[in-house]
Amino acid sequence: MHALEFVGTRLCALSSGALWWPERRLLCVSDLHLGKSERMARRGGGLLPPYDSRDTLQRLDAEVARLDPATVVCLGDSFDDLAAAGALEEDARLWLTRLASGRDWIWIEGNHDPGPPGLGGRHAPELHLGPLRFRHIAETTAEAGEISGHYHPKAALDARGKRVRRACFLTDGARLILPAFGTYTGGLDVTAPELRALLGPNARAILTGPTQVCVPVG
Repeated sequence: MHALEFVGTRLCALSSGALWWPERRLLCVSDLHLGKSERMARRGGGLLPPYDSRDTLQRLDAEVARLDPATVVCLGDSFDDLAAAGALEEDARLWLTRLASGRDWIWIEGNHDPGPPGLGGRHAPELHLGPLRFRHIAETTAEAGEISGHYHPKAALDARGKRVRRACFLTDGARLILPAFGTYTGGLDVTAPELRALLGPNARAILTGPTQVCVPVG
């Protein structure tokens, strides 16, 4: 994990792409996009192997089991659309129910899933906790302490003579943008103008993966 000081709080950017707030025992994940393969098949798009939801839930389950959070915040686009939430297989629904049991489980609304998913937990447009503001899409005029997702940021890195791209956290000290946690999610390069417009000087990317690397966003 990569520890960072963020507007007076100590947070941990985990190698999985999840965010951990130890003081509050709060785990935050963004852009699970559960049901993506079902949604693409339903709408006549390209076919994906129908295991994306299971793989995403396995990785989320591992973090919940390891950290035992009191609160879990799903930072929007938890489902590829609301119909995908309704079409989840029964074992996936039971899996989510088990993970949420005994915790404050919060679904933040995203652009893919603007309404309650019809599962356990509670639904909110955004969440304010202490100095932090959790929402799905970053606001250009947001106060310091904003945590968001939506853009699925990725950064390129030269490793052993090869150019690789990894999902990453992005922060300039005032805002923090999480990577997508879901399987089969694409990504936007950190140099994209949409992300450059949001970040102040001295922004950095914290790459996910077994060996985390923090690099400046140039």
